[in-house]
Amino acid sequence: MSLSSLKPDSRNPDLVLAIRRGIKNIKISLFKLTKTQNETRCEGFEIPYKRGFSGPFRRKEMRAIEVGSRNHEVVPTPLIIQLSGLRGGSGVHKCISNLAKLNLIAKVKNAKYDGYRLAYGGLDYLALHTHQKQKVIYSVGNQIGVGKESDIIVVADNSKTQRILKIHRLGRISFRSIKNNRDYLRHRTSASWMYMSRLAAVKEFAFMKALREHGFPVPEPIAQNRHTIVMSLIDAFPLRQIASVPNPASLYAELIDLILRLASFGLIHGDFNEFNILIKEESKKAAKGKQPEGSEIEPDDLKLVPVVIDFPQMVSTDHTNAEMYFDRDVNCIKRYFQRRFGFVSDEPGPFFRDAKKLVGRDGAVRLDVEVEASGFSRKMARELEAYMKEVGVDGDNAQEKDDEESESGSDIGEEEDIGDEQDGQSIG
Repeated sequence: MSLSSLKPDSRNPDLVLAIRRGIKNIKISLFKLTKTQNETRCEGFEIPYKRGFSGPFRRKEMRAIEVGSRNHEVVPTPLIIQLSGLRGGSGVHKCISNLAKLNLIAKVKNAKYDGYRLAYGGLDYLALHTHQKQKVIYSVGNQIGVGKESDIIVVADNSKTQRILKIHRLGRISFRSIKNNRDYLRHRTSASWMYMSRLAAVKEFAFMKALREHGFPVPEPIAQNRHTIVMSLIDAFPLRQIASVPNPASLYAELIDLILRLASFGLIHGDFNEFNILIKEESKKAAKGKQPEGSEIEPDDLKLVPVVIDFPQMVSTDHTNAEMYFDRDVNCIKRYFQRRFGFVSDEPGPFFRDAKKLVGRDGAVRLDVEVEASGFSRKMARELEAYMKEVGVDGDNAQEKDDEESESGSDIGEEEDIGDEQDGQSIG
């Protein structure tokens, strides 16, 4: 389904809910579709209708379950009715049942009382509806990436500008491990994976915003809601997909400089590798304003510019394990350049002791402190780090990296108004 085909069509009231099934996960794509003979059109994220049901599916019930999950492993049906502000009766129960049939919520078997929990599909719906309501997202295109802990989807806004939607799905692979380690999340066992996904989105958005404001080559953060982030689409390729580069030494030096520059601002990426570095092509003349518009870029005029992505693992240079994370980032680049491009640097290091000396130099702001002040508290960081450690996650592509190497050799859960759809951040 291309973005060009995703146009509004209100002529056909018979709308269906699109369900995409993947090998590793089952993901509900929550947008309205109308089908014609030649194309499929998307109408956005309004409340869907489905043939055979008497009325619209209500967001209020899902919001009620979302809020109720903060204190209940299984949200009792009477509490759902109370929090949603709906009147009791068979109509309410039928509405809840309809949501369960679409896997937006799930009825828990063998529970001591009648109740439901919010499913990832329901959380997707609530987040996407908010993005649509705020005119951040208008249409949905193809899924272009699937990681162990996230999905990457191309979307577009009302002006047809393409963007990237990142949906954090922490616990998708390690859900059983979470359930076997109930103590570390205390009373949040039932919704721990959604809570952690939400923390990861808040953290990534906060760091991306701070880095962008200080001139780092990262995507433009546009909006964050629940477990999702909307960012600018970068016309580039992951470093792992590039077979050769004209000057490996130059690109290597630029990446090492990026690691050191991050350190000067008090940060360590924590997962700085070929999966999380995009390479885009730019003209040297264009950068100087000398490239004629519409002219082709000559090979000698080509410049490779790295763009860094994926920040849930980012830590402060004051972190207990900061040296380990720093050395791992440096060694990831060294090993990859030797394996892929046959390049080995003549210079040793850089070493963490040298990076520590750069912190705050030349007026560099402590972004670790700035992000904490912006709302991503130490408490949130500790909980997210505990999750990463507990389920053995060292970055979204940890397993993929292992496979490739073997072949080659403030509390976010505070109470909200049930009617408040503004559960996130946006820029612009």
